[in-house]
Amino acid sequence: MAERFGEGAPLAIALVGGTGKEGRGLASRWARAGHRIVLGSRLAQRAYDHADELTAACGFHIDGAERMHAVRVADVVVLSVPYAAHAETLAALRGEIAGRIVIDVTVPLRPPRVREVFVPSRGSAALEARDLLGRHARLAAALHHISAEHLANLARDIDSDGLVCSDDPDARAVAMRLVSELGLRAL
Repeated sequence: MAERFGEGAPLAIALVGGTGKEGRGLASRWARAGHRIVLGSRLAQRAYDHADELTAACGFHIDGAERMHAVRVADVVVLSVPYAAHAETLAALRGEIAGRIVIDVTVPLRPPRVREVFVPSRGSAALEARDLLGRHARLAAALHHISAEHLANLARDIDSDGLVCSDDPDARAVAMRLVSELGLRAL
């Protein structure tokens, strides 16, 4: 694994879709762990506004940027978008994502039936992501079962296992490290 991903070394993490509930909790917890966080949104102003709100709320600096710029400055890209935007987001960012570790936390839900997981034809959103990014994508799937409300409450420890799936050893190691830094037991 490259030295920049070593244990304890701060990472630049782009949270694409980081202005949503899940992304906001991840951003706050990883900023607290010492990482540089950039919220990425299709609308730069939305990302700036949410980053300023989160910085004020959690006390740790968080940046905002248009999603393409957020990916460009990142070591690791965390995809936290609604399933309906999953394919479009990956297609738009494919060139910038190439070579970076991507952690996909997308859960395939179809509102208004959000209590029922939709199983995509490929079996998961992460397998669809791999198809869209190419067979050599450095991809891990993680955190599909962790509540956004729990992530957002920094005063609360999350007593849970954090499942990580990947066929890329570096992506798996980085994802497991980041899951552990959220306070979960990475498996």
